[in-house]
Amino acid sequence: MSQPTKQIDPAPPQAPLRPAAIVMRASRLGSFHPTRLSFSRSLIRRMGREQWRFRRTLCDLDAQGFGRMVYEIETPRGLVSFASFSNYLAPEERTDRVIAEKWDAAFALSAGRLSPAALDRLAAAAPKQEAARFSADEFVLSRANKSVRLFDSVARALAEGRQPDLGEVVKVGYLMRTTAVYGNGKFGLADLSRVWRDGIFSLPYEAEMLMVYMIRRFSFDLIEHVARQINPNAVPLARETKRALGIGNATGLGMAPFLVGHPALFNNWIMARETALARVRAVEAATAGKAARFVALLDRAIGHVNEWTTDDEGQMARIGKLRSELAALRARTKEVVAAAKPWDRLVREAEAGSLEFSELANSLVIELYPELVDDLERSTGSPEREAIDASMTLASLMSVIERSYGWALKTDYAPEPARHFFWYRSAEKDEPRLGERFNEPGAALELPIGIGFMAAALHRDLAALPRAERAQTSVGEYLLRQPRWRGIARRIQSLAHLPYAEIRDNLLGHECLPIDMLRCKLSIFGAAKFDPKSDRWTRITLFQGAPEIEELSAPGADDWAFPHFLS
Repeated sequence: MSQPTKQIDPAPPQAPLRPAAIVMRASRLGSFHPTRLSFSRSLIRRMGREQWRFRRTLCDLDAQGFGRMVYEIETPRGLVSFASFSNYLAPEERTDRVIAEKWDAAFALSAGRLSPAALDRLAAAAPKQEAARFSADEFVLSRANKSVRLFDSVARALAEGRQPDLGEVVKVGYLMRTTAVYGNGKFGLADLSRVWRDGIFSLPYEAEMLMVYMIRRFSFDLIEHVARQINPNAVPLARETKRALGIGNATGLGMAPFLVGHPALFNNWIMARETALARVRAVEAATAGKAARFVALLDRAIGHVNEWTTDDEGQMARIGKLRSELAALRARTKEVVAAAKPWDRLVREAEAGSLEFSELANSLVIELYPELVDDLERSTGSPEREAIDASMTLASLMSVIERSYGWALKTDYAPEPARHFFWYRSAEKDEPRLGERFNEPGAALELPIGIGFMAAALHRDLAALPRAERAQTSVGEYLLRQPRWRGIARRIQSLAHLPYAEIRDNLLGHECLPIDMLRCKLSIFGAAKFDPKSDRWTRITLFQGAPEIEELSAPGADDWAFPHFLS
């Protein structure tokens, strides 16, 4: 007897996707805000949906809060252990720079239950970070430093039987900030095939996001322990205080080249976001419920932005502009929600404003329709395979460059400012760095980050060939003669069908701002409250406003977009 055919739900209607010529400019990518598809949000939903169970199995801390703490996390597909090691750190050794060798705490996320021997091994290795080596049973490694002033202030308040000043808590936003979160085979850790093999983790950066979420829990447990050592009658952190505390992160150039080095993955991240936006823009009318939800979310966004401050004058000016634009939008909400295709209209009108406003508006309308967009989180992975089509003619390759990399052909790379920077990997920490080509040595070690420059150079080389030769010669034949073009030719052919794979700017030019790449990637993680310290590194906050582990399965647990805490 034949089985009934399973009905596949059709994809929701959607408006045309925004063109890559708009989306993939560095300045716009550097104005992204988190969305409900960000990895921290999708992790929270999954943990609640699958009813993950958390239990602390060890808390061996001394009176100063130094020692070990272990959590076990039961998932439907297996057990994961989170081990934390808190150590003394002298004030003169405290730094967020990657060259640091000591930290307030170190962490490991491992498969299965930790035996006493495994815990002892990690206790010796984790505080050394990259100076040690780890096993394939460890998924992720991290380290963090306290925000000392706030940590001490909160501990004193709890010891005195009161909650800390919420304004002070919100201004900093975290008790600890990570300075690295390592995975995917570094230092002997499990590579992605091992991480994903059992299905405990199945989306990009899911394991890393769980690590950061657990560091947040560790910071709560640690500060409550320290407060009790001061006064056994200390009060615990209140729910509102916990919600106002995320985990900070200091991120520099090491993250920036990732987006260039993983173009198919990057395309899928942006494609999911843009498809979500296109689906929402296709909605014909706002129901009364969605209209009310829009106003509530807008009010939260206004409160969130009002609590976003930074010492960076340029970013603070952008925030000031954003505040005024949000206030103007709030004044005309009735007009917005009453319009035909209200969200399409809002998105189009917002693009006439600042980039900050445009991209926050996009995040806001995506938040309105979980039923239309949440399935897209499953499309964010990629096998990252590239291959050369050796049979393609050079004429066809040239056409592909003109069609997909026309933006790169518009730049004149002859002047020195157009080739001002070169990217390289430092010998000391094996981390990406940025050098000035005409002022510093090291350009011979350049990483292939200048995609536009290389695509234009290949195009010039092909254009110099006779037309007949381009029509008759295959890419395979050409690369045998000119192997230096193999990498860029393979990339161009492999990515021709992926509209959002490339940042459409000159990443070697003097106008390049690496922080745009940092913010883009961090927003996809779910980071907010970007606090630039230069154009090459920033501080951010993750999981601020997120539910605690006891709340993950509660109704509305995922409703924490645009968190704000002060009236």
